Amino acid sequence: MAAVAVVLDLLPADPLLLVLSFLNYTDLNSCSCVCRRLHQLCNHDPMWKVQCHKYWLVSEEEKAEKKLSWKEMFCEYFSDLGRYIEHYAEVRTAWEELKAFLEVQCPRMIASLKVGVTEQQLNTTEEKIGFKLPNDYRCSLRIHNGQRLVVPGLMGSMALSSHYRSEDLLDVDTAAGGFQQRRGLKHCFPLTFCIHTGLSQYMALDDVEGRHRCEIFYHCADQMACDPSVVDMFITGASFTEWFTSYVHSVVSGGFPIIREQIFRYVHDKTCVTRTGDIIISVSTSFLPELSSVHPPHYFFSYRIRIEMAKEAMPENACQLDSRYWKITNANGNVEEVQGPGVVGEFPVMRPGNVHEYTSCTTFTTPSGYMEGYYTFHRLSSKKDIFSVPIPRFHMRCPPSRGSAARQENDPNVTKQNEEPRGDGDSHRRTTMFVNVPGPMGRCLPPT
Repeated sequence: MAAVAVVLDLLPADPLLLVLSFLNYTDLNSCSCVCRRLHQLCNHDPMWKVQCHKYWLVSEEEKAEKKLSWKEMFCEYFSDLGRYIEHYAEVRTAWEELKAFLEVQCPRMIASLKVGVTEQQLNTTEEKIGFKLPNDYRCSLRIHNGQRLVVPGLMGSMALSSHYRSEDLLDVDTAAGGFQQRRGLKHCFPLTFCIHTGLSQYMALDDVEGRHRCEIFYHCADQMACDPSVVDMFITGASFTEWFTSYVHSVVSGGFPIIREQIFRYVHDKTCVTRTGDIIISVSTSFLPELSSVHPPHYFFSYRIRIEMAKEAMPENACQLDSRYWKITNANGNVEEVQGPGVVGEFPVMRPGNVHEYTSCTTFTTPSGYMEGYYTFHRLSSKKDIFSVPIPRFHMRCPPSRGSAARQENDPNVTKQNEEPRGDGDSHRRTTMFVNVPGPMGRCLPPT
């Protein structure tokens, strides 16, 4: 059968445009070089509208304001932000969602955000520290250059009776000032900083000391090592995009509670809710890296409990909490039981629609564990009418951790893991960016 030559000039434009609409911007440019017909079709302006929406999130209003064609809009963005084309839409979407949320829930934070930096400023920073910043992080800095060092911090807060943390997202100049060259945190770039505790989350800019480039982590001094440069890690992200977008998703989806215009980093498991009669109990938890260590194993958790009496409850069912009972189980199956009067020294009275919330803490010698128990109440109408309300089992897990490279390499300056660790009450030395931080607190017992 004789081959039939296909002449593009004889084919109608509509099916060709449909086929070309499935191509990305690089393929469109390549096709436009094949022949005059494809060059004409690949420059069809509505074709570039799709590309502008996909990669640069360009709106109709922005295009109308600039009075440019869609392809001209694409080329203008590409000339300025082309190196970030694989990251820009995802990172900018996260920023826009976060700002829309903050406008309503935490308006004070909006004023702390800094405008984006220029390419030249980023290049100057890289020359200063001698390392390249990841493109997704650079992309974020082009949109917003972190925030001013204020309270509350954009990256979440945590509060206990004697401890407060609020992490700011650093601007690139401040972060460059905290760039680490010393052993233990070699070639690590701080992303966040808490002015109260000195805590930072760092990003590795090099594959060194057991870290992977772009990895984000909380550092944690190895308390069993003779060498203070031996540093363990609680890993919070494999890349800036993963780290930032997952945090934003948790914020805007209601995963973290907003208290006094602050984002509190308590994780709520929707299965951790029980209702017994008119009483509803729900629990959320948080890991505190600044009060934890890998060596020796000391993992500090906070939990927030909400006790609510249903609005539709009968007034005569009003009651008062008398006592608590906890069963605490670590990952090795070791069990500890604690009971006592009230909660954090209080005996809340529950009436229809009333809510009582409180925060407490506990520690484990394993990276995870769980708690469960019950509260005992009595009716206000009769102290003899006593009943129990179960507290749902809630799990606490620390982020993935990694021991220091020095320990893994059997550095002679590192004590052996099977040596007896120091007690929880010992002060824990910590390396921080700007200030010295008090060591981890001892075990918070009894849990309340």
